[in-house]
Amino acid sequence: MASSTSLAKRLLLGRPFRSDRLQHTLLPKRIALPVFASDALSSVAYAPDEILLTLSIAGASAFVISPWIALAVGVVMITVVASYRQNVHAYPSGGGDYEVATVNLGPRAGLGVASALLVDYILTVAVSTSSGVAALGAVWPLAKNNPVAFCVGGIVILTALNLRGLREAGIAFAVPTYAFIVVIIGVILTGLVREFVLGQELRAPSAGLVITAEHGHLTSFAFVYLLLRTFSSGCAALTGVEAISNGVPAFKPPKSKNAATTLLLLGVTAIIMLVGIVVLSRRTHLQFVEDQSTQIVSGPPGYDQKPVVAQLAETVFGHGSPLLYLVSAVTALILFLAANTAFNGFPVLGSILAQDRYLPRQLHTRGDRLAFSNGIIFLAGAAIVLVIAFQAETTRLIQLYIVGVFVSFTLSQGGMIRHWNRLLRTQRDPARRSRMKRSRAINAFGMGLTGAVLIVVLITKFLLGAWIAIAAMVVIYVTMLGIRKHYTRVAQELQPTDERPVLPSRNHAVVLVSKVHMPTLRAVAYAQATRPDTLTAVTVNVDDKDTRTIQQEWERRQIPVPLTVVDSPYREITRPIIDFVKGIRRGSPRDVVTVFVPEYVVGRWWENLLHNQSALRIKGRLLFEPGVMVTSVPWQLRSSQDRDLERFDRGLSRAPQRGPRARTEPPPDPAEPAEDAHT
Repeated sequence: MASSTSLAKRLLLGRPFRSDRLQHTLLPKRIALPVFASDALSSVAYAPDEILLTLSIAGASAFVISPWIALAVGVVMITVVASYRQNVHAYPSGGGDYEVATVNLGPRAGLGVASALLVDYILTVAVSTSSGVAALGAVWPLAKNNPVAFCVGGIVILTALNLRGLREAGIAFAVPTYAFIVVIIGVILTGLVREFVLGQELRAPSAGLVITAEHGHLTSFAFVYLLLRTFSSGCAALTGVEAISNGVPAFKPPKSKNAATTLLLLGVTAIIMLVGIVVLSRRTHLQFVEDQSTQIVSGPPGYDQKPVVAQLAETVFGHGSPLLYLVSAVTALILFLAANTAFNGFPVLGSILAQDRYLPRQLHTRGDRLAFSNGIIFLAGAAIVLVIAFQAETTRLIQLYIVGVFVSFTLSQGGMIRHWNRLLRTQRDPARRSRMKRSRAINAFGMGLTGAVLIVVLITKFLLGAWIAIAAMVVIYVTMLGIRKHYTRVAQELQPTDERPVLPSRNHAVVLVSKVHMPTLRAVAYAQATRPDTLTAVTVNVDDKDTRTIQQEWERRQIPVPLTVVDSPYREITRPIIDFVKGIRRGSPRDVVTVFVPEYVVGRWWENLLHNQSALRIKGRLLFEPGVMVTSVPWQLRSSQDRDLERFDRGLSRAPQRGPRARTEPPPDPAEPAEDAHT
């Protein structure tokens, strides 16, 4: 029978996959689009809100500029998509911006891109879930009143889905993503048809509001600054575009071609939806303010501002219409699922960084379901911390957003320019040179445009919260450098030298004794079997009566090993043992000391809590002593014999094997020290 923990894990995650099943998790374009592009597609649900609320600072008259802001964001989107189509063809290995910058601009530039992307992925999860709860709150007051709890619950569900494996997560997210595209385009087309074909005048619920500028009359300079800030907020629609270049290995062959096609579909769809929503907002005179308590001068009693998409759905389909609830539900769902882009991009990038020794190696390994489980769990934990810290307020979180992604955009395009320059120096075929020059021109234009947007973002958002994201990037950058230095230093220390290893002169064996019982007798017998040069048993005197009992039993059994008693006036156990071992080695540095520790092996987890842990502390401390070897001598209690060792063995080794499998004894459970009141 499986344990309760194992059963719960299998119910949540499913059965483990063999390594040779990895090819079966590759995605076709129809599944890759919702998996990797849901973030960029779903941003049309909150990017219009950010555009309008920023313009509201200048008053209702500034809303007329919103379509032009949306068009400017669309131009940047087209440029970025065109640039990244060059990236996925040139670097299909999945490193994305990190690989491009590292290969062409150097490791430090690549590390800067990686730190920016890691921060942006975490913010993607926090912003998407917070915005999803806001959309859900438009029709469900419970979600509006408990945003943090709903966000945390959504992140936990997304974590479980992604831990089940990439393909299953993609299938689960495909239907909501395509449903969101259909309902948003449906709202836009229905509204435009009613306006231009049927001649009906549509007015949003907020059209009759009287609002005031937040800061009164703005100077020309202040108004230009406000437009730049609005544009930078609208550029949140571009987040997630880079995820496809990081996820090229997850596509079915031909990988580069399928990834480039998915990028194009993403760009066209996102631009149509973003511009359509903003244009329809202007046609319906929709208003959206930053602070409704101070900016709304007059309006309907008890007016509660809803997100832009919810207002448009109510305007087009009518108050209380089932389609209104459908639009709100699908919008909330896609915003939750948009975080899946980060759940696919962050673990892959983390695995690559771990392989390059910039992150802990645990992030490089796949879990039971062939997903990078450690990276998924780390991302979820970091996003939950952000959601709680910012109380799931999208407007506060959005200020930290998009800095990282435009840093990676700009450095990546700079790396691609050097990539094409390097190839052009050796390429002689005229047709290929022409294609390379065209690609270089696209990347050069992309670098110039994204670099300009990055400057705008830094100027307009730095004091509003972008400095937090920048500080996080610096911390991650320095941490990764430190991890790389550590791994490099360890590798150098472990490098074999040409000198032959010096054999120890003598081996001194020490058996720790707490009582004269079966574990101790087995440890003494095993120590004798190793034939050391000297052998002694050691007990620590913390209670005179117990020590005399041990000595009497030792003599009665006539054990042919001398028993040494080490006094401990302060009843400490670890320090006297360490000092005794050091004293043996002090006489001859070329000697080694082998310490034999008798331990219990228990079969139930709670039994580990019922025994003294002194032996474990001693072993941990002895690991730091040079020339000291520690040997555990296990004594299996009856509870350990009840364990299903075959299932335990299967749990330790699930890798596919060729040929008949050799039957081996499984390693013992985590050992438990004997009743070591003295040890």
